[in-house]
Amino acid sequence: MTNTYTAENIDVLKGLEAVKRRPGMYTNTDHPTHLAQEIIDNSIDEATSGYANEIKICRLALNKIKVTDNGRGIPVDMHPTEHKPAAEVLFEELHSGGKFNASNYNFSGGLHGVGISVVNALSERVDIEIERDGGFYTLSYEDGIKVSPLAQKRKIAQKISGTSVEFTPNPKYFDSPNFKWDDLEALIKIKSIFCPNVKFILIDDVTGTTTEYFHDGDLKDYMRKTGLSEDCLGDFVFHSVKEREGMSVDVCCFWAEERTRVADSFVNLITTPQGGTHVAGLKAGGFDAFKDFIDIHELAPKSLKLTADDVFKDMNFIISFKMSEPTFAGQTKERLSSRTASRAVQMMVKDALLVYLNDNFEPAQIVCQRILSNANSRIKSGKKIERKKIGKIMAIPGKLTDCKTNLRDQAELFLVEGDSAGGSAKQARDKEFQAIMPLRGKILNTWEVDPSSVLASKEISDISTAIGVSPNSDDLSELRYGKICVLCDADSDGYHIATLLTCLFVKHFRPLVEMGNIYIAVPPLYRIDIGKEAFYALDDSEKEEIIRKNSNGRKTVSVQRFKGLGEMNPSQLRETTMNEANRRLIRLTLPEDGDDSMEFLDMLMAKKRSKDRLEWIENSALMAEEA
Repeated sequence: MTNTYTAENIDVLKGLEAVKRRPGMYTNTDHPTHLAQEIIDNSIDEATSGYANEIKICRLALNKIKVTDNGRGIPVDMHPTEHKPAAEVLFEELHSGGKFNASNYNFSGGLHGVGISVVNALSERVDIEIERDGGFYTLSYEDGIKVSPLAQKRKIAQKISGTSVEFTPNPKYFDSPNFKWDDLEALIKIKSIFCPNVKFILIDDVTGTTTEYFHDGDLKDYMRKTGLSEDCLGDFVFHSVKEREGMSVDVCCFWAEERTRVADSFVNLITTPQGGTHVAGLKAGGFDAFKDFIDIHELAPKSLKLTADDVFKDMNFIISFKMSEPTFAGQTKERLSSRTASRAVQMMVKDALLVYLNDNFEPAQIVCQRILSNANSRIKSGKKIERKKIGKIMAIPGKLTDCKTNLRDQAELFLVEGDSAGGSAKQARDKEFQAIMPLRGKILNTWEVDPSSVLASKEISDISTAIGVSPNSDDLSELRYGKICVLCDADSDGYHIATLLTCLFVKHFRPLVEMGNIYIAVPPLYRIDIGKEAFYALDDSEKEEIIRKNSNGRKTVSVQRFKGLGEMNPSQLRETTMNEANRRLIRLTLPEDGDDSMEFLDMLMAKKRSKDRLEWIENSALMAEEA
């Protein structure tokens, strides 16, 4: 290691090199199944836009797949600025594609323009065949490097068109080089429902089997034919297709007698296993509809307060949401983060479900009885706590503004950085179940503090008293909150404080972490006003993405960077960080390799390991810049 730091030390990653250097930023590196999904989704985009009616997915070997569609075919003419065929641009350049232009695709999942180039970067071999404009073309790559440029091999009929992509992932980038074929087949089976009149053909050369999927797009009929809804309560199966403000939602749900088996969500036919704002909107709209229905028909005593969990405990659902230029949390698109989606879905679902409830009164009553039963069971079994005191001696800390509910599992405590932010949080909270406790700056680094001495810190003593759990104790009988949320500024100081609190809980309140009671709240760093609309972004990359998608180069753009939570007014803090429908909470968990995690935290926090810490910072600098 040298102390010299000059221009020669600055790396510039060009072309696909960034993908090869940090593949985990672009795909799931456990296995290459996500790469196959990227290619399949490109074909689906052609089909949903009306240009293709057949898609073939063939597993040639455990680690080789070929995807073929009869769409328009990838363009083969020369790109006006890159001065090479458009097909080569797509496979060789990040952030290139036909989906940035709304005239090509109304609704598309592949909006980052990196999917097909990432497949190329992380594959040993990619072979492309294109049929269009009366020609049959081929193009090949090895390790992301072009080995056979685009060339026309023969002439074909003008009416024939389509694209075929065959690829073998490079095993050095993945824990396992093989595709999860069962997962792909299950995904195609349900995606076919949202691609009416498109034939999906799955050919498995490994097992010698062929399966076809073809549907007319009736989601309710699919639920019944496949037996998914066979145990529904009261034969109550709700299905609705609605459009609002350029967005659409196709949702089908039922309430099960025994257990929840279906919880699938899609955005522009991209599966979102972690849900997101569209699922939050579904739950908010569903809750509003049932609550209004129960109140209007006086099906429950007014003293009974329903929660969203009462409604959705037994619910099975499939939701397909479509919008132009959605924003996802990461390239793998596992979670939708577009904030406009939540409110739009909520309104569409509420209106349609409330009509359905009133039109199907008797089966609706059966579902409502289960919901009310869930509420009564929750109240009966819930751990009740005294809000005015803890035990018989210790009073709650004076800085704690408590919530009203006496049910522990429903209560949330926000540990907020600073008195100013604490004041805003108190006005932004839901007094019924959200408590606020401001913290004064950075707490003590407790990583190397003896357990018997940790309560010498007043801040930590107040935290312990507020949550009702003693440090280094396995006794959680007096725990007062189901969720304990760390809420700090979205800057380096805030991250430092969040890290100190994380270490405090991992080191001295470990049972709370193991039970999943600790969360990190993620507030936005920016507010972006574009025309009359307001957007919020977590970081610079999300800010730039929002501006690119919504300004159209014409609207006035105003960007405000929050210097801290105290700069956010209560309505902004409520909308972005504390409202259950919109907020982003990260649950603090311990991986299976708990010892490795403790070693990593020890490297970060132990005073004696400054050299290890410096080496880690230097080695991780590039990753920090890319992130």
